Amino acid sequence: MNDLTMAQRALGADIAVRSAPYFPRKKKAITGRSVAVIVFLSICALFFCIPLYVVVVTSFKTMDQIREGTMFALPNIWTLEAWDHAWNSACSGTRCEGLKVGFWNSVFILVPSLILSIGLSIVTGYALALWNVKWAGPFLFILFICAFVPFQIIMFPLISMTATLKVYGSIWGVAIIHAVLAMPVLTLIFRNYYKDIPQEIMSAAVMDSGSFWKIFFEIVLPMSGNILIVVLILQITSIWNDYLIGVTFGGMGAQPMTVNLANLITISTGTVRYNDNMAAALLTAIPPLVIYFFVGKLFVQGITAGAIKG
Repeated sequence: MNDLTMAQRALGADIAVRSAPYFPRKKKAITGRSVAVIVFLSICALFFCIPLYVVVVTSFKTMDQIREGTMFALPNIWTLEAWDHAWNSACSGTRCEGLKVGFWNSVFILVPSLILSIGLSIVTGYALALWNVKWAGPFLFILFICAFVPFQIIMFPLISMTATLKVYGSIWGVAIIHAVLAMPVLTLIFRNYYKDIPQEIMSAAVMDSGSFWKIFFEIVLPMSGNILIVVLILQITSIWNDYLIGVTFGGMGAQPMTVNLANLITISTGTVRYNDNMAAALLTAIPPLVIYFFVGKLFVQGITAGAIKG
């Protein structure tokens, strides 16, 4: 009897819910504030998209069409001649080997820079966050100060250091400088991220005969996916787009792609080949853009998951 009564009550409640009047949610009216935001964002988008459109379109034009002055017109004949010339035979100073030399220099600089900077800073941040390191407080203060020291102030000491190590003007010289300059900021990022790992996990790992390196590789590193993606993209963008370190420490044989691009545009004789310049600029910008397009979603997920903390 009780079961029947309960079933009847449930049926009655369901009928009451179904028969209740339905009031659709009112659509929000477009306010002046929304219109202002849309207009502002559209202006910002045009501010970046219009120059990009001109660069892309000009890179596919011939010099004859560029001389006509039709900046926004599409090419009459689409050609990759400027791209081929910029990549294979454009002159950077006295060398006419194209941007391909600078591209491979940038790749060879990028790989050791990432390994050195991320490898050293992740271990340092892990030690400062989860282990009782002597003088950790003063060391963190020094890192904080170093993170905001302008590069120009320490340029000459770094030049002397690389010259003493006999790596000035080489790929390794540029890579070491990138790693040294990135370590303060990256160490603070890793330290703040690992600080939120519960202490109970560390206590259990230590009681389970976990050594420093065993805990790092088996527990901490597998939990570092978000922070590694964020730091990796930040470093790739910073190193690839760098000009000042490359032109200062690269010498003549280790100049990255950005230095070759600047030489191609600023050091030229005769007629300025705008299509070559635009193609060279796009060739330099494409690699980090491709990387961001492939892992950009993971970058946003890493930030929203708390990879960057104050």
